[in-house]
Amino acid sequence: LIATALKKDVGRIQLVPRPQPSDDSQQYQRYLNYLIGYDVTDVSNVHDDELEFTRRKLLTPRRIELSDRDPKLYSMDPWVTRKPLPEHLLSKDNNGYILVVIHVSTSSQTIKVSIEDTPSQVLASFFAKTANKRVLLGIPENMSEEDFVLRVCGREEYLYGEKALESFNWIRQSLKNGEEIHLVLETPPNPELDLVQREDWAQVDDCTGVTGTHEQLTIAEKDHERVFTISMWDCNRKFRVKVLGIDIPALPKVSELTVFIEASIFHGQQLLAQERTTSKTFNEEVLWNCWLEFNIKIKDLPKGARLNLQVICGKQPQTPNSKGGSYHDNTAGTGCLEAKTKNRLLYYVNLLLIDHRSLLRQGEFILHMWKMPEKSEESSSSINADKLTSATNPDKASSMAIAILLDKYCYPVVLPKSREVGRDCGVGNDEGDAGERGQREMPNHLKKQFEAILSTDPLHPLSPEDKELLWHFRHECMRDPRAYPKLLGSVRWGKQEDVLATHRLLDRSYAWDTSGLDVGLAMQLLDCHYSDAQVRSMAVRKLETLEDDDVLRYLLQLVQAVKFEPYHDSALVRFLLKRALRSKRIGHFLFWFLRSEIAQSMHYQQRYAVLLEAYLRGCGENMLQDFRKQVEMTEALQKVTREIKAMSADKYDITAQVVFQLRQKLETLQSSGLPESFRVPYDPGLRAGALLIEQCKVMASKKKPLWLQFKRADPTTLSKDPIGIIFKDGDDLRQDMLILQILLIMESIWETESLDLCLLPYGCISTGNRIGMIEIVKDATTIANIQQSVVGSTGAFKDEILYQWLRDKCVSEDKFHQAVKRFLYSCGGYCVATYVLGIGDRHNDNIMITESGNLFHIDFGHILGNYKSFMGISKEWVPFVLTPDFLYVMGTSGKKSSPHFQNFQDVCVKAYLALRHHTNLLIILFSMMLMT
Repeated sequence: LIATALKKDVGRIQLVPRPQPSDDSQQYQRYLNYLIGYDVTDVSNVHDDELEFTRRKLLTPRRIELSDRDPKLYSMDPWVTRKPLPEHLLSKDNNGYILVVIHVSTSSQTIKVSIEDTPSQVLASFFAKTANKRVLLGIPENMSEEDFVLRVCGREEYLYGEKALESFNWIRQSLKNGEEIHLVLETPPNPELDLVQREDWAQVDDCTGVTGTHEQLTIAEKDHERVFTISMWDCNRKFRVKVLGIDIPALPKVSELTVFIEASIFHGQQLLAQERTTSKTFNEEVLWNCWLEFNIKIKDLPKGARLNLQVICGKQPQTPNSKGGSYHDNTAGTGCLEAKTKNRLLYYVNLLLIDHRSLLRQGEFILHMWKMPEKSEESSSSINADKLTSATNPDKASSMAIAILLDKYCYPVVLPKSREVGRDCGVGNDEGDAGERGQREMPNHLKKQFEAILSTDPLHPLSPEDKELLWHFRHECMRDPRAYPKLLGSVRWGKQEDVLATHRLLDRSYAWDTSGLDVGLAMQLLDCHYSDAQVRSMAVRKLETLEDDDVLRYLLQLVQAVKFEPYHDSALVRFLLKRALRSKRIGHFLFWFLRSEIAQSMHYQQRYAVLLEAYLRGCGENMLQDFRKQVEMTEALQKVTREIKAMSADKYDITAQVVFQLRQKLETLQSSGLPESFRVPYDPGLRAGALLIEQCKVMASKKKPLWLQFKRADPTTLSKDPIGIIFKDGDDLRQDMLILQILLIMESIWETESLDLCLLPYGCISTGNRIGMIEIVKDATTIANIQQSVVGSTGAFKDEILYQWLRDKCVSEDKFHQAVKRFLYSCGGYCVATYVLGIGDRHNDNIMITESGNLFHIDFGHILGNYKSFMGISKEWVPFVLTPDFLYVMGTSGKKSSPHFQNFQDVCVKAYLALRHHTNLLIILFSMMLMT
């Protein structure tokens, strides 16, 4: 085609009917939809082809990743880390040597190996040591050590590859918990099992939807017959929208009498322009038929700009007023509503003004709006992120609809990708005088102010003067990566020349690309304040260097950050897709994190479903089978959980009848063809087998969770303990997941400073709408239980009870001594973590302790729900729970202190200061968590 165009011949493009998908591929699509929990092919609720476009575009990164994938490495997926072994673990081994027990069928052999040995060196030592016992061990003569791999007993976790033993997370965990290392000798799994189905899709390559430069698109000096598109940068008039009217099947119960529409144009959180209609009486149908002209030119609209329409009701009629997008107003402009009368936002919807193909929207739109949740409703916790969605309400039958009209043109109006340098017509001429001024040395009195701005935390608002200063010395800013979020937060995104100048600066961001990885800094550019694709891809470019272990650490937060992307296809989405296709462990968690959002977030369902489909089409047959079993299992158990809860809804105590019913239901399930085994969603290395029905019960709490026990499915397991999982209906476990994830991140921060504070971030996965599973930590009980068991109903509790309980659980003096030490560290860890999170005020019911002295907090969901407010209203600071019985375990009662308590204080201070070294990372993680 290009050849004919170059020869100036007339090229021909043939239109052929699109081949209908075969029955096989339709069945495969239905299977994928079942796993996703959403029908990705359903386009009844979209006003353009962005979904379909993105599904086909993600084919390219998937193909590239699959062609580069190492089949053997992928099938075994060794879980390793590059981080140096923490000092407190070094003491646990013997001069760098450890004992490893290797099992072969029914016999075993213990060998001593160096922690610096690779798995193949361990195999070599094993084969050397057992050379004369091969027949005894049942190893065929014709097989050598190359034919075998080592797997952890009882887990699907392989030691494979060229990394030293100390790099394997499983080995580190065993050292940390003082457990013996048991491995089993096996033939490696067959990589053929990870086969990927062929696609019969037409591909959309990465050039599709990319536009030309302004010079190629402009109509200036062109023969009108040669004009096919118009450059947006030729449109000098102001942007306007005609509000036709709103219409709702049934009026909501509101006391307010009048209603008006507020229309705002946002880029990220920056308000570019705002207008509103007059007030009218609130009826099922209200017509305005009026144009709103914004104080921003069409040529200045940036990609990612969204038109936010809000239906607001008030008591008395309002006069219209307009609010120009003042450069400094970065807030989500609702402040002006509160002033005169108590206005109430009822409905909202967003429309991206420039679509995914870089075309300016034209013509009429009927948009189904989202209802603002009541304060009491559960969904109010995620409202901040939900308000950014570009999706419309799928419930068309009963939702509020707004009809608007945008200007129509004879041609597509396109946002150019750039200007050709050297042909600037005075616009964005950054390299001229303005550039010189920007390059000049910063005077000393400003250097101090500049440094002060850079050292403020991410929540610190920048004053208009700060922004002017940063923008003026933008070249200086580019030399210091810390300045990037501040500088990019100061850009006037509603000024085309500033945006062009910013993009030119970003093309030369050497300081950013060569600096070390600061996750907090990269994450900051992925939050809701930045909508520019170039800024966001620059952040993702930095994350490319994360090792798998760290990707897992931040995966949940990164999945949430996808909500802040203006378009479905983005650098962040492609990054998540690539890394999941590279590692089964990442893929497993990505599957559950996405599935849990798809099940409960109508606002982002479509976007997440497209990403999950792209992953499932590349993860291979083995993983698909695993996911199918997990989904079947969780859906069946969710059904039982809901039925049991409905049966005993109003009672706190659990009758024998209810437990009997539960066991009957489980019996029926077990015999009706449930999967024989399944991977445990919160711990994919573990396979659970049949239910141990006699050990299952209903727990006596308001939500009536099920306490379930499963056999271990792996025949090589040495542990006699069953796998315990709680199924709970009625809490949004996504909140627990976020807090637990932040605890894991705190733990990794402490590890870099060689502190082990014995946190217990137990497994927890939200599997559906307000339902999910929680790991049962074995040999653990709540502090409240310990106190009640001894005190009975007198209610007078003695400080010694906890101490006594711990004593009774420890068989020897030495064990007790270790338990007290563990108690002290874990108590310190949770005191600091909950203090920093502002959730330190906990009840004894929500604090547990294991028989080895490990204290831990549980049930975080409802705290976040009652978060008084993070960005503004101060919370009452209750530092943390440290009751007399805790102090007594540390040997302190009344006024006298003890060496243990002294140690406890030192631990807390060290842990707190370690977190302070990562202030910005933690702040950005908290604020993202609260947004979503």
